[in-house]
Amino acid sequence: MSGLSLDLDRGYFRNEGVNVMAFDDIYPEGHQSGVSVLMHGRRIATCGDVRFEPTPGQWQPVPGQVSRKLDAQRNAIITRLRFPDEKKSLRGTNPMVYPDLELSYQVTVRGEGDAAVIEVDLDEPIPEAFAGRVCFNLELYPAVLFGKPWMMDDRFGVFPRQPNGPVRRQPSIISRSGHQASHPSSGFLAERNRLADGSHGYNPIIADDLIAEPYAEGKCLTVCPDDPQTRLRVECLSDTTLQLCDGRMNHNNGWFVVSSVLPAGATRGALCWRITPNAVRGWRSPAVIQVSQVGYHPSQAKKAVLELDPEAEMPETAELYIMTDQGEKRLSAYPVKSWGNFLRYRYGHVDFSGVTQPGLYRLRCADAESTLFRISEDVYNRGVWQPVLEYFLPVQMCHMRVQEKYRVWHGRCHMDDARMAPVGFNHFDGYVQPDSTLTHYQPGDAVPGLNAGGWHDAGDYDLRVESQAGEVYTLALAYEAFQVDYDTTTIDQTKKLVEIHEPDGRNDLLQQIEHGMLFVVGSWNALGRLCRGIICNSLRQYVLLGDAAAMTDGVAGNEDDRWVFTEENPARELSAAAQLAAGARALSELNPGLAEQGLQAAETIFDVTVFPEDDERSRCSKIHAAVELYLSTRGEKYRSWLLNEADYIAQHMEQTGWMAARVLDALQDEAFTAKIRSTLPGLKQKLEEQCAETPYGIPYRPYIWGAGWGIQRMALQYYFLHQAFPEVFDRAPLENALHFVLGCHPGSNTASFASGVGTKSATIAYGVNRADWSYIPGGVVSGTALIRPDFPELLEYPFLWQQTEYVLGGGSSNFMFMVLAVQSLLKKSAE
Repeated sequence: MSGLSLDLDRGYFRNEGVNVMAFDDIYPEGHQSGVSVLMHGRRIATCGDVRFEPTPGQWQPVPGQVSRKLDAQRNAIITRLRFPDEKKSLRGTNPMVYPDLELSYQVTVRGEGDAAVIEVDLDEPIPEAFAGRVCFNLELYPAVLFGKPWMMDDRFGVFPRQPNGPVRRQPSIISRSGHQASHPSSGFLAERNRLADGSHGYNPIIADDLIAEPYAEGKCLTVCPDDPQTRLRVECLSDTTLQLCDGRMNHNNGWFVVSSVLPAGATRGALCWRITPNAVRGWRSPAVIQVSQVGYHPSQAKKAVLELDPEAEMPETAELYIMTDQGEKRLSAYPVKSWGNFLRYRYGHVDFSGVTQPGLYRLRCADAESTLFRISEDVYNRGVWQPVLEYFLPVQMCHMRVQEKYRVWHGRCHMDDARMAPVGFNHFDGYVQPDSTLTHYQPGDAVPGLNAGGWHDAGDYDLRVESQAGEVYTLALAYEAFQVDYDTTTIDQTKKLVEIHEPDGRNDLLQQIEHGMLFVVGSWNALGRLCRGIICNSLRQYVLLGDAAAMTDGVAGNEDDRWVFTEENPARELSAAAQLAAGARALSELNPGLAEQGLQAAETIFDVTVFPEDDERSRCSKIHAAVELYLSTRGEKYRSWLLNEADYIAQHMEQTGWMAARVLDALQDEAFTAKIRSTLPGLKQKLEEQCAETPYGIPYRPYIWGAGWGIQRMALQYYFLHQAFPEVFDRAPLENALHFVLGCHPGSNTASFASGVGTKSATIAYGVNRADWSYIPGGVVSGTALIRPDFPELLEYPFLWQQTEYVLGGGSSNFMFMVLAVQSLLKKSAE
């Protein structure tokens, strides 16, 4: 390979260990778009594109891609873009996003020797009102640069751990509504004024933006001149300068930014940069051995995955070592079986299933070594699923004070929940209130009865009904299936107090189910219907990092109260009905009154919810509700509904098969069972084909976000297929899914997605304590993301929600279910 060359098959430029992508990625809000630079297995720079300020944040204007063309003759990628991007414009009616400017332009990235030359051509000159504000930016990943040097012309310095002043004011852009565009780092006072004078629209008149003074300005920037694998030079070849900025000054989740203002009056050749990533000759991706960070039960299949550079030779063997009190001892060599290529790497398998002796082990192969892992019959008995109940769920509990010995995780919070949301309103985080409140409450009314129960979800503090009811559901299924009886926490609903590691003589799992039911049933009782959710009313509150009790003053009926939204959403409401019915079963002894209210709400939702005949999602949700209601009541109407839907269920087994598997024994209908059984060979074949697509033995098709939560959901659903039809569906995909989440996943970071679980885990996460670069034990992150088209990435960085976010309603609880399921099946097979 000679110089930076366009690889037409891969769709990006390659030069030894350097890759330059151009507009493959489509997620600028998540620091994943535009021109990106990967150097020797690490993403160093990204989001090379035109923006309306040098340090934009999550809600700032983003362009839309019109076309993208690979030009082999010119060794170039040519992309046309325009502002505004109507597709991404506003997750709500939020004029914080697009100003009164339409801008069409072309970005050409051309390989020239070892460099990428970037040229920006504008269709029209930038209007005078926006002169000096429209920039071309390139973001630099902060965590890999802390303490590393930079040089700009005759200036030099070190990338700081925290953003440093001084700051300056920068004029805001005028929005379409005639007001200045805002973002969470400026205009907080104006947002409070907006709320105080009763206005619910996002049209604040705000102060200028505050940004950091650039660290340097010049024509040539060199990043990490002392490190051949990270050295990156950026040169400005046009009539403007480079600025090295710190986007963390006005956004905690910002990155370092190299920025050039596009000159006023320019069109063709408005900007030209030359970016030269140093390419280490002969570099290859280091080998990675991927294993479960927790380890294995002696009777489990044990298959490590070896990840190699695509040009590397597959080694013949891997060596297994056991730890003794005198150090490591080599046991044996095991053959490496080539699997093939996946994403950008070559993969092999090391099968050491025959090893059953308890102990601590490590694999070595191709100059790589795994972390230590256990083989033991009690491998899942402590510190695996348990931290979900011991830490994560207690810490996330809303409307409570949460303490752990000397530590207060957060004070009693949100006791002023909630005021009715404004009508005809789209919230910036996706909540949509229709033209009616759908209740007897008027916009702005205080709605009593909403300040009990629920969990913060999870980096945002909001309470979405699907997250709350979904969490209840998974916990209820775990209780029913595995009879979990675990008590390490005091939960006092009267005192609104949680004490971690202070047992109270009551089952923690049931108390958590109760806490979720208190919110979902409470909102049903308060509103006469399900709520959509509760969320803060301003960006200033939304971006809060710290004690949840600091978000509002706890006094109901004033301007800082969170808003409650309602909606007409048959699929979501019917799913919640299914989840309430399951929660009611689990709570029948601990809190029979709450259980009965939840069951009545579920039955009412089932009876009154209507949807169009072609609404497939709602139809599947109603089948789900009928399953759980029949299991709770044995009511004939639910049985009849399910039997009448037998043909539809059989035709949609991928969506409904696991639901049907849960109810077969209870229905005791031979014709229904026969119809379901007739579909199993086809469903099994499809699952096997999907599992065979990757070296991990599970259905896994990465897109952008980490796929961990979806894999865990698949495992939960697969468990019920296995339970109903063990002769058809073996337990391998379930165990493979667990190993995937626990560290056997693509990329160089082999950490367990479950924080604090295993030898190496995600201990920098996007939770409520992310500003501290910390984690919550038992939280499960989204996991390895895809830098399109083919680079798996899991950064040790707290501000990338698509990689390290915790969520409610399917993250940690599904992980707990998955571990308990594997543990239960292993115990059963040993009997």
